[in-house]
Amino acid sequence: MPLTKLVSTYTNAMPEFKIKHVTRYTYESPVRESVNHIILYPIEDQFQKVIKHTLIISGNPKVDVFTDYYGNKIGFFAYSERHRELEICSELTVGTTPKELPTETMFSEMQWMELEKLRYQVPYIDYLKWEAFNELNELKKVTEQYLQAGLTPHHVAMDYCQYVYEHFKYIQGVTTAQTQIDEIWHIKSGVCQDFAHILCQMLRMAKIPAKYVSGYICPNKNGIRGEGATHAWVEAYIPDYGWLGLDPTNNCIANETYVRLALGRSFTDCSPVKGVYKGPSNHKLTVQVIVGYDNGTSDAHEPFTEETESVAISAPAAKGNSYRRNLELMQQIQQQQQQ
Repeated sequence: MPLTKLVSTYTNAMPEFKIKHVTRYTYESPVRESVNHIILYPIEDQFQKVIKHTLIISGNPKVDVFTDYYGNKIGFFAYSERHRELEICSELTVGTTPKELPTETMFSEMQWMELEKLRYQVPYIDYLKWEAFNELNELKKVTEQYLQAGLTPHHVAMDYCQYVYEHFKYIQGVTTAQTQIDEIWHIKSGVCQDFAHILCQMLRMAKIPAKYVSGYICPNKNGIRGEGATHAWVEAYIPDYGWLGLDPTNNCIANETYVRLALGRSFTDCSPVKGVYKGPSNHKLTVQVIVGYDNGTSDAHEPFTEETESVAISAPAAKGNSYRRNLELMQQIQQQQQQ
């Protein structure tokens, strides 16, 4: 099968993006004692700088912030008053710097030997754990097909990215945040998070460390898939280079037009908003992302309903203060993130 080359957006410019991300929970009747966990603070490093960040939350609660095991900045807040709507509005101005692409400075065999050494190094262990599932042997045949050609890890990663792009259909609504990898593999369909999960699995099975990344595509006026919401892609570790961003949803390298919010092993580590509350189980979550450009224009999309990770605590719950129970639950989540 002929392989097309992934296109990079590498330039010498330093793009600056304005992003507005609005998350709104609407409940069928008043709820209270809402405790929430948010990952809406972009990563800051030599390739990405936060110039300005404003966070506005219903009820103006105090937000406690900590950094988890994967380096993500996490916000934690409680909203105890009765309310029928909870809105979290994050407004960002972010500057990005393009990252030069990998060059082949080592022989292929040496690069694979370097990757073999990472299996026992703590910073990479979590990003090498792949998931067993029913059709694992079928996926193994695909991953091994590319390894037999003697290609470098860089080229194998690019080929895997293209494979996912070509063999999986982008269809919204056929999967959820809880969909397992075996179902994604079976239906060969899904959205960006599903594409990212499959690519992570392939890379890890090939002993290439892979991170799941969530964030935004900026600008998103080019009609590429994943616009109008948070997006997901992958970072693969390339010897003698570092982490290379790959977007299997669009078959391209994720460079300076991608703004990173969080990274981890999977969607579970990177969910922008999750929490618990006391009240009725029926609620609606809508999310809208608006991206501003250098010329002052913006790309706005209609709000859409997204998978929610907000859990209702029923009224006749166990003995004790319900707010304290909710708080302890979120603290357990925090502790798990730090382990």
